[in-house]
Amino acid sequence: MDFPKVLRERRTERRISQLEMALRAGTTQRHLSFIESGRSVPGRSMVLRLAETLSLSLRERNEWLLAAGYAPAYPQSTLDDVALEPVRTALGHVLDGHQPYPALIVDRTGAMIAANDAFGLIVQGASADLIGPGRNVYRLALHPDGIAPRIRNLAEWGHHILDRLGHSQELRDELSEYVPELEPSSGQLGFAVPLQLDSPYGRLQLITTVMTFATATDITLAELKIEAFLPADASTAEALHDASADKSSSNF
Repeated sequence: MDFPKVLRERRTERRISQLEMALRAGTTQRHLSFIESGRSVPGRSMVLRLAETLSLSLRERNEWLLAAGYAPAYPQSTLDDVALEPVRTALGHVLDGHQPYPALIVDRTGAMIAANDAFGLIVQGASADLIGPGRNVYRLALHPDGIAPRIRNLAEWGHHILDRLGHSQELRDELSEYVPELEPSSGQLGFAVPLQLDSPYGRLQLITTVMTFATATDITLAELKIEAFLPADASTAEALHDASADKSSSNF
């Protein structure tokens, strides 16, 4: 990676002037110009300030440090690391606390880490090869053997998912083959794009929310996402409660 080049490219992508970025990073436009042209070598703290100014991920900040000749600043633990045990416990509480609504945890690639019991209603009927820890949830959503046959607004929801796959062009190319062309909308979408999903409890209308660890300093933790589904109408809320009650009765 050519640090001056990537710095200049990322700044222009964000449409930030040299002067504005220099002010944000606590330096001068002249110094920033010298860094971008390769005439000046930035210190380690300057590299981090520039990366923070552009709101880069912790992974990208480490890459910038390496490109500039410095050691990475942020550790990357494994999920089974002893140090992350309190985090794993907390995540379990979050998943359980979201019942009877579905929720799951995914990593930066979309691989499933864990899910609560309510998520079983979402994946009902999908191939076992697409379900479970380590499986890609975006492929699960759009593959013909996944939940796609039950999604009533597949084109709309599919493009919503594809828009989130900038990190993996290969996966995006694969999943694009499963998504129908999106026709121009004739009306308002409302406050969010819902997932319209057929289920044994009737048509579900679900919206999603994504939660992250905003203050994490570990790459693995920073890249985890909790994706939670919420009912978009009263009938969906009732259906999810009914499904949870039936599951509890069958496990009694």
